[in-house]
Amino acid sequence: METKDARIRELAEKDERFVWHALSRYTPVEGGGTAPAPRIIVTEGKGAWISDAQGNRYLDGMSGLWCVNVGYGREELAKAAYEQLVKLPYYPLTMGHEPAVELGERLNEWLDDEYVIFYSNSGSEANEVAFKVARQYHEQNGEPRRWKFVSRYRAYHGNSMGSLAATGQALRKYRYEPLASGFLHVAPPDRYRCAYCADRPACNMECARSIERTIQWELPETVAGVIMEPIITGGGVLVPPDGYVEEVAQICQRNGVLFIADEVICGFGRTGRRFGYQHYGVKPDIVTMAKGITSAYLPLSATAVKREIFEAFKGTEEYDHFRHVNTFGGNPAACTLAVKNLEIMDEEGLPGRSAEMGERLRNELAELEDHPNVGEIRHKGLLFGIELVEDKQSRAPAAADKVTKVISGCKERGLIVGKNGDTVAGFNNVITLAPPLVVGDDDLAFISAKLKESLHRL
Repeated sequence: METKDARIRELAEKDERFVWHALSRYTPVEGGGTAPAPRIIVTEGKGAWISDAQGNRYLDGMSGLWCVNVGYGREELAKAAYEQLVKLPYYPLTMGHEPAVELGERLNEWLDDEYVIFYSNSGSEANEVAFKVARQYHEQNGEPRRWKFVSRYRAYHGNSMGSLAATGQALRKYRYEPLASGFLHVAPPDRYRCAYCADRPACNMECARSIERTIQWELPETVAGVIMEPIITGGGVLVPPDGYVEEVAQICQRNGVLFIADEVICGFGRTGRRFGYQHYGVKPDIVTMAKGITSAYLPLSATAVKREIFEAFKGTEEYDHFRHVNTFGGNPAACTLAVKNLEIMDEEGLPGRSAEMGERLRNELAELEDHPNVGEIRHKGLLFGIELVEDKQSRAPAAADKVTKVISGCKERGLIVGKNGDTVAGFNNVITLAPPLVVGDDDLAFISAKLKESLHRL
């Protein structure tokens, strides 16, 4: 035991020394202060559960970063990747290979339309591809001045210079600006805090109309696209009111603007459908995806472009083709694994299961609506946001220490939850849940019990 404990201490110390962790503060101990608790060193996972180096088990209520949709420990995924790695570990898509073709065909089945797929590695890259495709498409379609994009405040679209510019979270941008130009932002569809209709009995759709006003004010002939997650996820799980997504799609169509659906988190069963936009009966011009495409077992992303848009790139002039390349995008092993991942989702009916289990969990959490620090519970499928407030009357966002207390309380009880951290100043007060889609009834009961216990500590 002593040897094991010493090894864990050594691992934690080296982790602190050599690894720069995402979204983590550097907290050196000064003046004899108390060192921060070491972060969990995760060693293995099975289903919805992970284990650490000390043997503690946690239910991963966030699927890693909203991405381990089919759960941990699926040997069939590892075997699919292994067999492909032995056969052909790599070849760039300047040529072709069978796994990329097969995955493209399967994605078209999931998208229920005809798209051409460009592969990358991450959601940020998938969105960068979408922006470049949109600008070049308009140029080659006779409208060279269409170069601007409309996004929403509180939305997240990536961490590269273009996708971060599209992001509507000032805390993620601060000290990295100036970013790519041409990105405009409008108010999000947040019924709980909406400046247009929070004090009214129903949504008046002004948040959607603000997109059209912005397009008109900027001149439609200068706007290339509108990018949106069907549900704003990392910005606080903001579920749009009925009719909103449909109205945005119509606005795009009326103004000759491409409708880009960012499905990096909402896709692959997370919201109870194969893709989030499919709740609303719309057909995006471009769909970007990552994370759940492989259930995070290997890096892979895709930008799906409608066939008629792709046709604009078939010209014979020198610059008519899409001059973009990605070394690892469409890696054969990642594509093979993704095909198997989609097969599992289909065979086990995981999108439908997400809808069913999401409703069950929502019912389990209903009593929290009476908690004095719970302002609103939002969800779609197994995607949840619990907005914490100082009090229900003022709706003032809960202080950081309250949010931290809930998260640490859950962790102490064996449940990992998230929050909308480093997004918009003063509004990082939403507890997030996105467990693997394979969660069972006992798992839901565990999530509900531990979250309630932690909230009742406030």
